[in-house]
Amino acid sequence: MFSFFKKKPTPDADNGSVFTEVGFADLAPKTAPAPVVAPAPAAPEPVVPVIHEPLAPAPEVSPSSSTLEVLAPVAAPEPLAPVAAPAAPVPQPMPVPEQAAPVAAPPAPAPEVAAPAPRAGWLQRLRDGLRKTGSSLASVFSRTKIDDALFEELEEALLMADAGVKATEFLLETLKQRVREARCTEPQAVKGLLIEVLTELLLPLERSLEVGRHNPTVMMVVGVNGAGKTTSIGKLTRHLLEAEQKVLMAAADTFRAAAREQLAVWAQRADGSGVQAQGAGWVDIVSQQGGDPAAVTFDAVNAGRARGCDVVIADTAGRLPTQLHLMEELKKIKRVITKAQPDAPHEVLLVVDGNTGQNALTQVRAFDDALGLTGLIVTKLDGTAKGGVLAAIARERPIPVYFIGVGEKLEDLQTFSAREFAQALLS
Repeated sequence: MFSFFKKKPTPDADNGSVFTEVGFADLAPKTAPAPVVAPAPAAPEPVVPVIHEPLAPAPEVSPSSSTLEVLAPVAAPEPLAPVAAPAAPVPQPMPVPEQAAPVAAPPAPAPEVAAPAPRAGWLQRLRDGLRKTGSSLASVFSRTKIDDALFEELEEALLMADAGVKATEFLLETLKQRVREARCTEPQAVKGLLIEVLTELLLPLERSLEVGRHNPTVMMVVGVNGAGKTTSIGKLTRHLLEAEQKVLMAAADTFRAAAREQLAVWAQRADGSGVQAQGAGWVDIVSQQGGDPAAVTFDAVNAGRARGCDVVIADTAGRLPTQLHLMEELKKIKRVITKAQPDAPHEVLLVVDGNTGQNALTQVRAFDDALGLTGLIVTKLDGTAKGGVLAAIARERPIPVYFIGVGEKLEDLQTFSAREFAQALLS
């Protein structure tokens, strides 16, 4: 560029070459501030020292106050340091989880307050199990008025639920009388009266199984094949362990494959449910594969007396009431128990499948005539449409129902309550 300035005073040179150079020369004066541009590159030169100098000799950089002003905002991150300061308290919330641990402690006593919860859960399972029966009965009361058609539909629904002719007639006659006395005008009010009438009918079946009055209390469990005898014994054992009873089981079903193993599994479930650890109860089994059922039962009763057991339960083989020779075998077992302990057996329990409907009533009659039943265990009421059979039993052969079952779990066998059953049936 300095060469151009020197050639500027000699315009007499060649036009061609001068034109090219003059062109640049002309541009130079037009960009006369170009000399100012020259200091511009010099400007970065102080900038370079400014970058290094602000750290040590800040006063020397004072002439370029603009750069200092730029650095001032750079210093603005200093407020960021306080932002980091709140980050320091972040560890302080860390003790909060330590406080959460004591918060978890209070729920521990909560289960004690929620003790009735299992019963509430049982009622819901009972309602669910009887839903098929209850839906047909409850649909009757969806009508808008009380008339003969309502009672006709109710009669049909009761018969379809296997309540039986006698129980159905009794329920309808009593219900009509209550409706007249109460002057009901709403079908839902009639439904409430039916619950009361059904509760009164089932009330004689509501009785608790008593243990402890004899030493030991001997129970004989009978029933048809597949009714759930062994399963019910396992669940019954759980209730006995909760009452701190020492239980001895007699596997008198000596010819069925794995009968003793099945009984042992249910005994282990009942024993391993944590009940035994809470009390002095325990459970044991006496068995002899292929042996005489009466002999096994006899040995079990004697062993129970010798070991100081509270309850002895004899699990017998399933049989139909029409198999007379097998019914005679049951009578023999009962006689042998009496020989081992004169006042025994104290309980003769029939396990009835709730799905069999009116056939269950036939079984009750046959086994009661042969053995003199003292109580019933009604199983498999979950999902059945024949829950009304208990009304038939209550009307024709009112033998106490100690337990009813609505599932396969240990807690699915519970004591029978007439009101709970009636409410669940019509819910």
